[in-house]
Amino acid sequence: MSRIVLLLLLVAGLGNVVLGQRPLTDTQSSRLNAYQDTLKELAYKVINSPDQAERYESNALMVRKLVRALQIQNSYSFDFDSLKSLSIQRSPDNAFRIFTWHVMNQNGTYRFYGAVQMKSSEQLQLHPLVDYSNNITSPQDTLLDNNHWLGSQYYKIVPVTKNTSTPYYILLGWKGNNVKSTKKVIEVLHFKGGKPIFGMPVFEGKAAFNGKQRIIFEYSRSTSMMLNYEPEENRIVFDHLAAPSPEMESNPAFFGPDLSYDALKFANGRWKLTENVELTNRESEIDDLYIDPRKRSTDIINKLK
Repeated sequence: MSRIVLLLLLVAGLGNVVLGQRPLTDTQSSRLNAYQDTLKELAYKVINSPDQAERYESNALMVRKLVRALQIQNSYSFDFDSLKSLSIQRSPDNAFRIFTWHVMNQNGTYRFYGAVQMKSSEQLQLHPLVDYSNNITSPQDTLLDNNHWLGSQYYKIVPVTKNTSTPYYILLGWKGNNVKSTKKVIEVLHFKGGKPIFGMPVFEGKAAFNGKQRIIFEYSRSTSMMLNYEPEENRIVFDHLAAPSPEMESNPAFFGPDLSYDALKFANGRWKLTENVELTNRESEIDDLYIDPRKRSTDIINKLK
């Protein structure tokens, strides 16, 4: 199904709906659990079907079912905790949650899908996220909205509400890329007029960071990259990526961790680059989200960290 048709499906269901958020009734819980069971079956096909057409057909059905589920009154209170193949991240201040997921193409590239569900005591707002990645010529420098989104699958939300004139959220995400390289993203989200805006120049450091709307890392598909938030240090820590030889410095498909670590430390509303930092507690990470469409997998999706 085309991107335009899916957008129309989302917009049709994800408009402003007057829904008061209260504890779920037994009837609402039963209906949402039934939708969740259906969504789990469709999501499994989206990830595991060896046929690209079936993956996209299942995804289109899943979008429609998800929209209908979210239209149920008080749906914000339902966690969808059995729906493991979608990343569902709730902001720590409980202002919103983000649904994100991907469909893999036969050539090893990806298309991402998602929606932002706002919490409101009077009006529930749901914003579709439309992957516009292929049309963004300078992704690190471009301010975007939900209809022009740099698709990613988010696994962490960090709120920034102090020492800044505009409150915003840092989103850590996995973007995939192709059969040769993978990408991870540090995205910045804020809201203007109640609508999500992606990108904000809150980074300081060398040229790859200074003044960028978001940070994008690219590295070899055969390796993994650590990108985490350390709350005790109030910093984003990540592997330093390097080429194995000077001849490969222009090709990120050969980049990988060099056993040193860098960080973006928060201070005065901004994130300042510090190189060669010591990690306080490095967690293990499973980064291989690639699922060969020619092979069936018993795992719906690998865990993101």
